[in-house]
Amino acid sequence: MSYINTIPEINTFLDGANHVDIKHVDSIKPMREFIASALSYMPSWMVALYKVRGVFVRLLGLKQGGYPGAEKVNPEDIIFLPGEMGSFFKVTGGEEDRYWIAGATEKHLSGHLAVAVEPLPDGMKRFHMATIVHYRHWTGRIYFNIIRPFHHVVAWAMMRHAAR
Repeated sequence: MSYINTIPEINTFLDGANHVDIKHVDSIKPMREFIASALSYMPSWMVALYKVRGVFVRLLGLKQGGYPGAEKVNPEDIIFLPGEMGSFFKVTGGEEDRYWIAGATEKHLSGHLAVAVEPLPDGMKRFHMATIVHYRHWTGRIYFNIIRPFHHVVAWAMMRHAAR
């Protein structure tokens, strides 16, 4: 069981999910700074992956939206109010220094990113980041299973960058 499962507001999104992965990293950063840094991370290799994704999305007949990291996010831009936009995602809930969850819903799937902060001794924090996917159409399963290996690489890179 992961720390993220201890937060009831996140558990509601886990129910019936087709895919859930949870990664964690330790850092001394404040939560807002960690999330802003993760969402802003976009090195050239990730830009290239998103361009390839754009071609693939069009082949499946899906619309190409934006992507995380397309614009710089500052810590003060991290919003916890449901319904507000938080970068590429629509915020569904959050509590300062505890958790943040936001998502995007498209024709083929809905995806949510959840970040939970577990306090550790000596001012350290363990940031748990969950990706939660619900397929909405048969194309969602195809799309996500093809991008899944890249998703893991991108998620780890975002978290390591944010932890520094």
